[in-house]
Amino acid sequence: MVVADLHVHTTNSDGELTLSTLPAAAERAGVSAVAVTDHDRIHPELPTPVATLDGVTVIHGIELRVETEAERVDLLGYGVTPTDELEALVEGLQRNRIERGRQIIENVEERLGVDLPVEPREGLGRPHIARAIDEASEYSYTEAFDELIGDDGPCFVARDIPSFEEGLSILHDACGLVSLAHPFRYEDPEAALELCADLDAVEAHYAYGREVDRRPIERAIEAYDLLVTGGSDAHDDELGKAGLDRSEYRRFRAAL
Repeated sequence: MVVADLHVHTTNSDGELTLSTLPAAAERAGVSAVAVTDHDRIHPELPTPVATLDGVTVIHGIELRVETEAERVDLLGYGVTPTDELEALVEGLQRNRIERGRQIIENVEERLGVDLPVEPREGLGRPHIARAIDEASEYSYTEAFDELIGDDGPCFVARDIPSFEEGLSILHDACGLVSLAHPFRYEDPEAALELCADLDAVEAHYAYGREVDRRPIERAIEAYDLLVTGGSDAHDDELGKAGLDRSEYRRFRAAL
């Protein structure tokens, strides 16, 4: 039974939840703890590493994309206490997100001959743009990614991200622990899991929507003495699709 969903996004990045609506969503899912892990952004209304909102434990986290020699991966930092270095990093990333978003929007509008009901802003992500494409054109949300703004799409614009070494160093200084997010979403999961030699944890539970072979994760946990994290990666208000059971959460909190 999932009691802790440790991968949730809010309107601070590209999710639908706010801190005021999060407790009700957690209650509907039977979840007692949630980690807010917005993309490349810390939450301005979570001043402490761990808080309680209407009886729900809320862990201040961040999902940070970093560059490795092989590919880009996502790191989950938990128990954030903002440092000058982290604040400077996310501020720069948000400036880049605004400009990148502007370029993607302009590319789509020029290609489709439409005006998208979305503006460049802090926290803007491709899901926001995909929803606007769905609203303003014949492309669905999924088709927007598949045919327009996905990584290989004609309207895609890459964004600036830190190196694995830089991102990890900053997260280690600012967070209680750092985990590798969703290892089976990468082109080379085995190579991604090797990064766990420098991490505290791995996201062992994740709603991939398909069957995955958990043995590589289990080997990494044993080889690198990792903690287990897990979450739904919710961008909507449906929590608890993946996460930690009670015993796993106890170990996580003790380490945090």
